[in-house]
Amino acid sequence: MNKIKLLFVLMCSVVILAMVPATPTIEIGLLKYNGGGDWYSNPTSLPNLINFCNKNLKTNLKADYVTVEAGSSEIFNFPFIHMTGHGNVVFSNQETENLRNYLISGGFLHIDDNYGMDKFVRPQMQKVFPELDFVELPHSHPVFHQRYNFPKGLPKIHEHDNKPAQAFGLVYKGRLVCFYSFESDLGDGWEDQEVHKDSKETRLKALQMGANLIQYAFGPK
Repeated sequence: MNKIKLLFVLMCSVVILAMVPATPTIEIGLLKYNGGGDWYSNPTSLPNLINFCNKNLKTNLKADYVTVEAGSSEIFNFPFIHMTGHGNVVFSNQETENLRNYLISGGFLHIDDNYGMDKFVRPQMQKVFPELDFVELPHSHPVFHQRYNFPKGLPKIHEHDNKPAQAFGLVYKGRLVCFYSFESDLGDGWEDQEVHKDSKETRLKALQMGANLIQYAFGPK
């Protein structure tokens, strides 16, 4: 039943890229997880990304995100789930199974390392997909060439360890089910300008890449 429900939501989300319904029906989810990590960081990020997509992609997403727990059946209501934080991440066995079912049923997870998350999230996602490893996505991948073109791949938004931005993915049966942005911090670039004092150009790059993720996740499966 959950798979059927998610597929219906995904079909609706494809439609909103082509036409604007009278009332927004599609919502973006923020993943709440256990372990002590600050899953709630960057509170202005998703509302700003949603607003950007509604203006520039002509989507009709609801103006605010919905917090959803990793083990909740409600996760199947969202074609796109965003996950962020700085610290520890722990998925229980039930949450691991739920996330896997969500992703193989057509869902899409964007993990955005807000700095310090990498060593925690990788082993947890290994529990979700023990048969898969994160692979670095080439600059030619379609996710970089949706409404906005990023010929050099993932943009660098914040310095952190002064390493280049990297985009990793989990690919299940030929489909990218999880996009992991590392050493980029897209979510910080989506936040209100006064939070991090990023330039207009930096914030625009972050929002454009975020819009590409939304468009890719809502596209044909």
